[in-house]
Amino acid sequence: MVQQKKLVDEVSGWLRIYNDGSVDRTWTGPPEVTFMIEPVAPHEQFIEGVAIRDVTTTTSTTTNTQDGSIHRARLYLPEKTPEDNKKLPILLHFQGGGFCISEPNWFMYYHVYTELVRSTRSICVSPYLRRAPEHRLPAAIDDGFATLQWLQSVAKGDVRDPWLEEHGDFDKIFLIGDSSGGNIVHEVAARAGSVDLTPVRLAGAIPIHPGFVRSYRSRSEIEMPQSPFLTLDMLDKFLGLALPIGSNKDHPFTCPMGSGAPPLDGLKLPPFLLCLAENDLLKDTEMEYYEAMKKANKEVDLFVSKGMTHSFYLNKIAVDLDPTVGAQMNALIGRVKEFIEKH
Repeated sequence: MVQQKKLVDEVSGWLRIYNDGSVDRTWTGPPEVTFMIEPVAPHEQFIEGVAIRDVTTTTSTTTNTQDGSIHRARLYLPEKTPEDNKKLPILLHFQGGGFCISEPNWFMYYHVYTELVRSTRSICVSPYLRRAPEHRLPAAIDDGFATLQWLQSVAKGDVRDPWLEEHGDFDKIFLIGDSSGGNIVHEVAARAGSVDLTPVRLAGAIPIHPGFVRSYRSRSEIEMPQSPFLTLDMLDKFLGLALPIGSNKDHPFTCPMGSGAPPLDGLKLPPFLLCLAENDLLKDTEMEYYEAMKKANKEVDLFVSKGMTHSFYLNKIAVDLDPTVGAQMNALIGRVKEFIEKH
């Protein structure tokens, strides 16, 4: 008799886990937002000023992952303008989703990162990070760092990529990531500080609404409004599925400012731009990270999106229909542009 597959856990709308270990990420929430998680096909012709393609990023140093999967990334290239008389900065982007959901090819990322590369005049490289619970941390961090090593290999000429070779400035590489991707920004920056990346230079790091938390609820978690992009249920369940077994939220991956993490003053870090949202559930713990970075004498700027909630800019419906949200997204991109140009 065939045993019936049983649901053992789920995360509202996003994720279901069964007793045979299988994971179903089919969206079961409101159908009117399904378009935001639909994959966008690569297009090497310029559409609205941006071309995209998917590449394999496995090299001799970034060998295939232990499970045999191959490293891949999505590249965004802005169409050349008369002002582009030099090579373009490279943004290494890590997607959010609590380490458990989302892909770089989702429309919600496409709409943000096409706008970002157009505005900042940069190339974006967004790796397909392995996801929990099939691949618990540090798998996604390993993938992020491996993509930085791939950029180093391209810069050295050990592997080829025509877009990066022709247009990319390897002296201006910035890490950028939202939500859990912001945690990966910190971890990859910390690893990068302990290795020789020549001829690549890590010029800066931009965590946007990073998932920095503690094992106990902060005041903002209790008082701030929950949003479609972050509820307390999502926060707790995703991190429970993603952190190493036996860990809690005080783990260095989610609490880099805590006593269990490597001391910040011992890390060699590039300049940081920490972007927060005023009404984010995670605002208080993100501010703890900011204060800890300042105390450790790290170069860190702070930008706060007024009146906004977690990852607000990913919600294309709100960006298009609410002038306040659209203006706050433009202000965020403008501040990122300013940071890139400064460094």
